[in-house]
Amino acid sequence: MKLNDNDQEINKYSSTDILENTIRETMPEILNILLMDRTTSKPRKVKNIIWANENYIKYGSKFYAATSQIRSELVTGQMGQIIKPRALKSRELQKERTKTRAEVFTPTWVVKRQNDEVEKDYLDDDLETYVSRTWLEITTGEAPYMATRYDMETGEFIPLIKRVGFVDRKLRRINAEVDDKAEWQRLVVKAYKASYGFEWSGDSLLLARENLLYTYRDFYFDKWLEEPVYGLFEDIAEIISYNLFQMDGLKYVIPMTEKKEKVLEYQVSLFDDETPEEQWKIKPGKRVKIMNWQTNKMEFFDKEVK
Repeated sequence: MKLNDNDQEINKYSSTDILENTIRETMPEILNILLMDRTTSKPRKVKNIIWANENYIKYGSKFYAATSQIRSELVTGQMGQIIKPRALKSRELQKERTKTRAEVFTPTWVVKRQNDEVEKDYLDDDLETYVSRTWLEITTGEAPYMATRYDMETGEFIPLIKRVGFVDRKLRRINAEVDDKAEWQRLVVKAYKASYGFEWSGDSLLLARENLLYTYRDFYFDKWLEEPVYGLFEDIAEIISYNLFQMDGLKYVIPMTEKKEKVLEYQVSLFDDETPEEQWKIKPGKRVKIMNWQTNKMEFFDKEVK
């Protein structure tokens, strides 16, 4: 059976595996935004998130090394399907990532129960207060605590009514309580600016960012029965690129940026000769910055960490 244009459009957005080729073809600049690393980028020199794992090094030791940046041409075209959600990865790769990075999936029912527990104190909030509350998902993976577009175990697509992420909850309330499109967009932007997450692996971070972007589309379409215009997608993608960031959660630095340097220390002996002794010196990694949307300025993530 041949799909009509509308069916194809719906199918494009209801897939578990969001294809980078699709984003590049339909929203060319947005894929670049989703790949940006806001800590290391400068106004005149954009840098991207890094792989931070060696799962793809077989495709080329230069471009797919752990410290290499993820560039759009490396995940599109003929390479357009190398990044997949955990549920669609091979069992061998799942086990390897669990072993090396303690990467595991969280069942949707667990996500629901934990988010329910946090949310119970906020159920009486007015809408503005509710969507403005700051939530952070740590070691976010593909961001199920933020947006549960699909089941992390099976990869099965989840309808809006059954999604349990904290961004899902914010957008569901906005859809239910707001009928003015401008006000809807204002509150959605506020909701996204108050929702954060960090992740070590670059491929998982890209998936998380894509899930948050497509979650915006899903709720927009559900409310207005039309696709959001390109500019709205771009605005949300920019917020996501700031709020979902790459970080070593133990040291608050960009993964792989901490360096060990060998140094020689000379100690004077009783016989007046200097004996060199090898020692290792740790050079701290690059501290992660995040956007403070109240001041519109970047701040160190660990600024308030004691």
